[in-house]
Amino acid sequence: MAGEKWILETKRADFKAIAQALGIDPVTARLIRNRGPVTEDEARAYLFGGREAMHDPLLMKDMAEACEAVEEHIARGSKIRIVGDYDVDGVSATYILLKGLARIGADVSWDIPERIRDGYGINDRIIDRAAADGIGLIVTCDNGISASGALAHAAELGMETVVTDHHEVLREEGLDMLPPARAVVNPHRADSAYPYRKLCGAAVAYKLVEVLFARAGIPAAELDPLLEFAALATVADVMELDGENRVIVREGLALMRHTANLGLSCLMDVSGADRAHLSAFTLGFVIGPCINAAGRLETAAAAMELLLEEDPAKARSRAAHLRELNEARKAMTADGVKDAVYEIEDGEDASPGDRVLVVFLPECHESLAGIIAGKLKERYYRPAIVLTRGEDCVKGSGRSIEAYPMYESLCEVRGMLRKFGGHPMAAGLSLAEEDWKELRRLLNENCTLTEEDLTEKVRIDMAVPPAYLTPELVEQLGLLEPFGNGNPEPLFAEAHLNIRSISVVGKTGNVVKMKVADSAGNVMEAVRFRDADGFLEFLRGTYGDEQVMKAMRGAENEIDIAFAYRPQINEWRGRRTVELVVEYYCRIGR
Repeated sequence: MAGEKWILETKRADFKAIAQALGIDPVTARLIRNRGPVTEDEARAYLFGGREAMHDPLLMKDMAEACEAVEEHIARGSKIRIVGDYDVDGVSATYILLKGLARIGADVSWDIPERIRDGYGINDRIIDRAAADGIGLIVTCDNGISASGALAHAAELGMETVVTDHHEVLREEGLDMLPPARAVVNPHRADSAYPYRKLCGAAVAYKLVEVLFARAGIPAAELDPLLEFAALATVADVMELDGENRVIVREGLALMRHTANLGLSCLMDVSGADRAHLSAFTLGFVIGPCINAAGRLETAAAAMELLLEEDPAKARSRAAHLRELNEARKAMTADGVKDAVYEIEDGEDASPGDRVLVVFLPECHESLAGIIAGKLKERYYRPAIVLTRGEDCVKGSGRSIEAYPMYESLCEVRGMLRKFGGHPMAAGLSLAEEDWKELRRLLNENCTLTEEDLTEKVRIDMAVPPAYLTPELVEQLGLLEPFGNGNPEPLFAEAHLNIRSISVVGKTGNVVKMKVADSAGNVMEAVRFRDADGFLEFLRGTYGDEQVMKAMRGAENEIDIAFAYRPQINEWRGRRTVELVVEYYCRIGR
């Protein structure tokens, strides 16, 4: 495939010794090393580490003070309000705090901003609503770190605030600019001693409840139903699945297979999730998008009400509604991507040469901007920001590539932005409509991305002859799960394969089935699940129509192709064989 650079990982370790000590194949040992661990102990922790490997929450700055604030308000009988966010992380964090604080006796309620009316995070309207309800303490989750104005307003109205968040902390001259709250719990604080900074908002909320339960003498086992939601949010918020996050997701998945949460159970059922094989993929691409759809097309209250529902019939109905919303979201996203591609390549303000893509889609639903930006980033391998027309300004979301820290880049143009926030790989912003072209100009003018940076890197774990991969070894690779950001599914490569036969199948004709042979004559099944037309076009353009036609007839041909692939087990009539799932392809000369 054009434009990609294949990089073979060459990290070193004593793979044979690690494999022997842990009872695994040397291939598996090498894969573990590629994901970070070096020593036998580190590899063992990666494979088998449990909750004992999680860090002490009290190492997080202000954690003790946050707990004291909650306990004081409970003791005096004042009302506490949880203020979350409208995505999976925010909804999950809100649920965790609501259930956790209620368990220790709090008079607690919740509020989540509406994406269109309120925008991201806590604001004066939410503060005023809390004051009218007689709230004494507000606890934020997955937001608040940049809400100095709103929290100052809360103080003016006589309310205390505790911030729990995981977003980047705004810094000036190297100093954290913290909001005026009684406690600010965020692993990104410069003065935090917490050793792991990659937690999502729901995981930070979980940590707070963990300490509150311990102080109240509540058994740690009662945290289990909450850990499920920390796992869901970790995956859905695309956090790196290493270190503590890996433990959270692995433990949470095991619990979720037997969840007692009626709403979550119904959502798994209506989404067709296979509980016996629940994975990070299920959380990120099946369950998570349904919860997100509520906050995108309606309000996140629909998702919270599902998770809190105790009536089976109502829970099934609510779950079905979220699934329908997600199907509508998918269709709207496809239309938005089509419009964005036109604007970039052929529109009046076409910008195909920009290193930072900034697209204005006035009619696009603003809740879809981030998803569309992500699709553009994948298509062009460039940072992408999609802007939509709001009531009194332009609002947008961006998604970035590895070499471009988007939040830092927005800090450089903060003077023209009304609001912004985020982290290196994603950000949200708003600005005056007349300034959007100037934003595009400045971001590209400031951009230092090189052609090398803008070339997608395909990281190959190792070159493995497909014949080496037995069903038993492929099964063993499951020990590396959960797969996701920071812990990718193993990717192998073979430089010289001959396509013995090829056919296009599937309902939409977008799946390519092949038989391929390596240089030793070993024949294996291979499949590509997307872009059949593009793959066939590559074959014809590289090897000629005649050679492709021979392959389609199963005749001898001269095709010599390289595949980067992921192995999977194909079961048919009781026979188990290894099949290569082709992710990337190119021609490598002999």
